Amino acid sequence: MSTTHIDRLRALLEPLAARAGLDLEDVNVTQAGSRRQVQIDVDADGGVDLDAIAEFSRIVGDALDESEVMGAGAYVLEVGSPGAERPLVEPRHWRRAEGRLAAVHLVDGGEIVARVLEADEDGALVEVQPVKGRGRPKERRLEYTEVARARVQVEFNRKDDKLLDEAPDFVDDDSADDGAEEGDDGGQ
Repeated sequence: MSTTHIDRLRALLEPLAARAGLDLEDVNVTQAGSRRQVQIDVDADGGVDLDAIAEFSRIVGDALDESEVMGAGAYVLEVGSPGAERPLVEPRHWRRAEGRLAAVHLVDGGEIVARVLEADEDGALVEVQPVKGRGRPKERRLEYTEVARARVQVEFNRKDDKLLDEAPDFVDDDSADDGAEEGDDGGQ
């Protein structure tokens, strides 16, 4: 049984990601001029920060240099996260997308836009958004077997009540420095 280059890379990288507390989401190798570009996406519950990505990038670079997987040719390594509009493929992706809006293409050919309320190993409870703003959102249990493909959507105008409730209140303190020096009437 032959294995592809990506399969060999995944076999090297998955244990490294697991030891770092990360999930290896995607590995892609493309030709970029005379070099190959190795793109790796990792994620974790709660997301990944730049420090974790930098540390994992160092670990991967060392492992690739010590192994035969990339051969003798030059390569450029890029390690990142799946991004804001990540595809929802695994149950963990759905779980990490709780509270987010997703565009879902169904196996039967239908399409819905739904907010992920909760997710488990078999499916997700979603709130299907009304078409063109007509009506009210409706909850629906969506089994993963019903989903052809799904992707998180970026929301620019969502008013998240929970975040607003948790934000500190603005306090207008009369004793706060308003930029005027004491005894300065502000030029009046």
